[in-house]
Amino acid sequence: MDDRETLVMTPGPTALPESVREAMTRPIQNPDVEPEFTEFYRDLLDELGRVYGTDDDLVVLAGEGMVGLEASVASLIEPGETVLCLANGIYGAGFADLVELHGGEPVIHEIPPTEGFDPESVKEAVEEHDPAVATMVHCETPTGVLNDLDAVLTVLDEAGVLTICDAVSSLGGTEVPTEFIDICLGASQKCFSAPPGLATLSVSEAAWKRIEAIDQRSFYLNLEPWHDLGFDDPPAGFPYTHSVSDLYALDAALDRLLEEGMNDVFERHERAAEHCRERGRELGLAPFAPELTSPTVTAFAVENAGDLQRQVAEEGVVLATGLGEYSESILRVGHMGYNAEIERVDRAMDALAAALD
Repeated sequence: MDDRETLVMTPGPTALPESVREAMTRPIQNPDVEPEFTEFYRDLLDELGRVYGTDDDLVVLAGEGMVGLEASVASLIEPGETVLCLANGIYGAGFADLVELHGGEPVIHEIPPTEGFDPESVKEAVEEHDPAVATMVHCETPTGVLNDLDAVLTVLDEAGVLTICDAVSSLGGTEVPTEFIDICLGASQKCFSAPPGLATLSVSEAAWKRIEAIDQRSFYLNLEPWHDLGFDDPPAGFPYTHSVSDLYALDAALDRLLEEGMNDVFERHERAAEHCRERGRELGLAPFAPELTSPTVTAFAVENAGDLQRQVAEEGVVLATGLGEYSESILRVGHMGYNAEIERVDRAMDALAAALD
């Protein structure tokens, strides 16, 4: 057993930098009373927008990333409406469950998990089903697939279809086409390398218009109260008491990213990913979907993933297996956020090499 501190190299939650951990210890402010917190939150959203690369409004919700996914569906979809769910993995298909839960009629446009979406096929699906909203996933974390969505988003935009995109495992680690997405979802515990507990959303003007025009059926998952918090006359009118310490940590994490510079952050993730895969090739391992690999996570095709995961843990490194049908055939190395460093990748791959031996 490695006597060093356990290295968590899963695709979220990631390890936390010391500055982020320290930020959580700050004395808390009362968001509902103290104007200074409003100023802090406004600056936080400005930083978040720079990381997102968007001028759209930003919202931060208390709760794990799934809160953002469900809030976007609950706020944007009316009962009986058709929603096109683009799926080449578990999370893409999982959007359909949320749509059904909130009264929508999902149409799943499903393709194999090793393939990307064909814009012409998506266009045909739009013409056939006339959806009001379409959902998709940028990085299918369980298989390490990064979807090229630019052409698909153009098709949907030209058809007047609003879009919800789960970019939880890619935001802050690689470029996301946020300017063409109506609601783009992130989470604190992935590439931002902040603690689990916050969901982030960018919301377009078109999405706000729809949210405000339809009858909302949820309180906590309703995005409408977040549209105008009253920053010009603090304290802001938050719908509920926010997770103050988690916000302090997110602020520190965003500071780190912006100080490094987002282009440099993206290049660092690319280097870490390529190094991980080169080490894998030396061990006779290949990514599950070699043509669609994400710079934030590598999903190696293996046998007996659970056994390998346990043996790697004996070396002081935590990795993740695949999910569902791939729980025993995929082993995942998360090189995202704070973990997108060659030294950390090497320690993880050294442990994997020992397990394979």
